[in-house]
Amino acid sequence: MLFALIVVLIIGYLIGCIHGSNAAKLLSGVNLKEVGHGNAGASNATLSLGWKYGVLVALIDIAKGVVAILLLRLVLLNYTSFSESEISILLFIIGAAVILGHNFPIHMKFRGGKGTASLIGIFIALNWKFGLLAVLALIITSLLTNYLIIGVFILYVIFCISALIIEPTIWPFFISLTLFFVAFFLHFENINRMRVGTEPKLTAAFKKK
Repeated sequence: MLFALIVVLIIGYLIGCIHGSNAAKLLSGVNLKEVGHGNAGASNATLSLGWKYGVLVALIDIAKGVVAILLLRLVLLNYTSFSESEISILLFIIGAAVILGHNFPIHMKFRGGKGTASLIGIFIALNWKFGLLAVLALIITSLLTNYLIIGVFILYVIFCISALIIEPTIWPFFISLTLFFVAFFLHFENINRMRVGTEPKLTAAFKKK
């Protein structure tokens, strides 16, 4: 199990280092690390370049989460004899590694995005019903409040709750809770800007082409 954990962590991290922001830079000529909030994720792409680039970055970052979970699940169910609890842990571990790879990619000096799009892909691949419910909650909350960050935190709350009530072991809940704390830390500046009224509102993104 220890060997499997190490392999899954490494593979997940490397998958996470594949960034949709690189595609946005290729097409727009803009380095997301040098504009907006300086993070290489879908939210900054949306706020800095417009919703079309935000969608592009999001789709790529979502896809890597989906691929990581589905491929690992295929291998674990068909080519290993791990228990249901062990499979659950390994799936959440690779999901966490993908998000950490996205947030702290080695080729960007460990300064990447904030993992929201990747979490969406991971969540949907783990449990599509709860995943889609969480995405819907994210969209509705963000639109109602006009702040994407609030929707992001709702997404994480649902992720943690689903891990607690669905998974056969408690460890996925602790893993998801840890990711929540990481997200809170990475969004701390957004929280401060929202408090003082300088955080860009969601509607500003739709004014960009």
